[in-house]
Order: sequence, then structure tokens, then C-alpha cells
Amino acid sequence: MSALITMALYQPNMGKEEQLNSVLKNHIKTLEAEDLITSREPIRAQAADGTVIEIFEWKSDQAKDAAHESPAVMKIWNEIMEIAEIKSLSSLDEANHPFPNFAPYSV
Repeated sequence: MSALITMALYQPNMGKEEQLNSVLKNHIKTLEAEDLITSREPIRAQAADGTVIEIFEWKSDQAKDAAHESPAVMKIWNEIMEIAEIKSLSSLDEANHPFPNFAPYSV
């Protein structure tokens, strides 16, 4: 299968915003190092409720599945799950509007 665009949404737990930012600095680097994502520049944004949105491109369905077998990726994902809630796009108020807008977010 061809490449897949994905949106990962993380709402940091109270007081964990900086820690999430620190973990996310390594997230994309780790996916790149494991050769799981394309060279397309990821986009990061933030919803009004503080949810951080990462948009990136998997190389394939197989690459997405391989991420679950990678100890390096699983380490990052486990760190994220300890400090943030994984959310769906529909949970954001912005998703209820056409042409939703989000603030830029940089790590």
C-alpha cells in the first residue's frame, strides 16, 4: 500500500505540557531513524483545549504496523501515554466547524 497521512492527538495531563514537548522532540526523529515515515515535513499544531496534533506520513501500512514492533518507537509511545491522553479528532471543538483552525506548535 502507498503512504498514509496520520494525525496523532495528545492532550497533556495537568502540569505535563513541558514533559510532553520534550518527548515529542524525539518522536519524529525516532520514526525517521526506524525508516517508518516519509521525508514529508511533519506539521504540529495545538487545539484550544491544549491538545497537541502531530501530522506525519507513514511510508506504508506495513511501516505503521512495524512501529508496534520497534522497541525504540514503543518506548516513546509509552512515555507519551504516561503523560498525555490520546484523543480523537472528533473530541476537539474545532472538529465541529468547517475549515478548523489550530495554533502552530513547535517542539
